[in-house]
Amino acid sequence: MIFEVFTIALKSLQANKLRTFLSMLGIIIGVGAVIAIVSIGTGAQKQVTSNISSLGSNLIEISQGFSRGRGGSVSSQSTDVFTLEMADAIEASCPDVKQVIPSAQSQGLLIKGENNLQASLIGTEAAYQEINDYYPKQGKFIDQVDIETAGNIIILGSELVEELFPAANPLGERVNFNYQNHTFLFTVVGVMEEKSTGGPLGDLNDQAYIPITTYLNKLANTNYVSGFKAQAESSQVASKAVSQIEYFLTQRIGNQDEFRIMSQDQILDTITGVTKSLSLMLGGIAAISLVVGGIGIMNIMLVSVTERTREIGIRKALGAKKRDILAQFMIESLSLSGTGGVLGIGLGYGGGYIISKVGGWPFVISPLSVVIAFSFSLLIGLFFGIYPALKAAKLEPVDALSYE
Repeated sequence: MIFEVFTIALKSLQANKLRTFLSMLGIIIGVGAVIAIVSIGTGAQKQVTSNISSLGSNLIEISQGFSRGRGGSVSSQSTDVFTLEMADAIEASCPDVKQVIPSAQSQGLLIKGENNLQASLIGTEAAYQEINDYYPKQGKFIDQVDIETAGNIIILGSELVEELFPAANPLGERVNFNYQNHTFLFTVVGVMEEKSTGGPLGDLNDQAYIPITTYLNKLANTNYVSGFKAQAESSQVASKAVSQIEYFLTQRIGNQDEFRIMSQDQILDTITGVTKSLSLMLGGIAAISLVVGGIGIMNIMLVSVTERTREIGIRKALGAKKRDILAQFMIESLSLSGTGGVLGIGLGYGGGYIISKVGGWPFVISPLSVVIAFSFSLLIGLFFGIYPALKAAKLEPVDALSYE
């Protein structure tokens, strides 16, 4: 009997293929969108986590805070907080800090002949390599002699070399850096290895490096650096190292608003939290289309009940019970939502794969998101199918047979 009811329900759906497809469309889009969004969010989170982890271990970022105006409102970013000498002072005063290097950064135009492109120029020291686990593949990095002499040398990221020297060896060549209407000449002494980073971290491959003393004395003409990169002795003491640095800077500067400190784990937690919240929000918005799809199923089922009133009357006159009619229309509703869910899984898989490849992050499908989206589609079919099914089951045979 159950098989017979199931067969009748499927034949009814097959008789109106276009209407059946259109009634499933909302479910297909909803399930597909939920799965694709969760896939994209998970893949992007995995990529960013991998990128941050590849930058070295036990890192601590120390950056400028914001000065406050009247009433405590934020007025501008502090620029005269960190001095070059503070790096050594932090290292000496914080026992759980392994090493500290100063850092300063500017955007400008890097030029070689007719080739030019925007680049980030970073002033730093030799320990930058070790802290960031990032080394030159050709030539050398900044050394102590370069720091002491404030030499006009530059180390280029791999992407910069591809753009400026597409078919030549860059070592020993000279490049110009245009910054604030001034042009500075540098000799290329090294090329950094290619490193996969991006997103909120920026791309290391389009950055260039010069001695911090060269940056301060010749480029920016200032005694202040943008911040520091520190490395804790181990991951176990990273939080203690952050506390020690915070205490030192508070004692030295006096105002905690003037600086910000974030460990590598804190950066990861922040980015992970933002990514998860964004995925959840977008997934929730996409799930609304499932509800819209459910309303579409209910409308189609109500139309179907009206069109098949005489059929229902004949079946009841031949002995079909209320539960048989109820089961038939519930099976139709669940078949619509279930089939739409299956097609939506395929759509979400394909959409997530394409967008992930275009975005350049890993393709990850969460089995839990598939199960939840498909289960929700079935619940939608059950919820929005119950009213039309009850309406059909309650029809009296005499009234149904006399319906025109």
